[in-house]
Amino acid sequence: MNTVFNIIVIVQVLSALTIIGLVLLQHGKGADMGAAFGSGASGSLFGATGSSNFLSKSTGAAAALFFIATLALVYLGNHRSVATGGLMDNLPAATAPAAASAPAAIPATSAPAAAVPAASGSASAAASVPAPATGSAQSNQIPK
Repeated sequence: MNTVFNIIVIVQVLSALTIIGLVLLQHGKGADMGAAFGSGASGSLFGATGSSNFLSKSTGAAAALFFIATLALVYLGNHRSVATGGLMDNLPAATAPAAASAPAAIPATSAPAAAVPAASGSASAAASVPAPATGSAQSNQIPK
């Protein structure tokens, strides 16, 4: 899928460079503006310009190729498979430390006795100490 994407990008860049080159080589319609102000045939200024030449036909073909490549890139960009996991999901699993080396409980030194949760043997239970009550049931809410 990645090689198809790269090939389409190369085709798009080459067609864009071709369009730039062909447009710069062509004779502009603005060069005939002097004819409108008295120096020759001014009938072709706003009328039909006749049949198109090789440069204008090849510019149209390069523009069509550019738009097709752009639409193909949009289609491939929207239908790419998204990775489901992150970088850390691809790492090998680490072994858990032994239960004997982990501390049984973390002693609470600064928390009051009523605020210490029951000893469950985990460090996260002792670390989550609730805030002291101020006597109002609405102490957490923002005043109006």
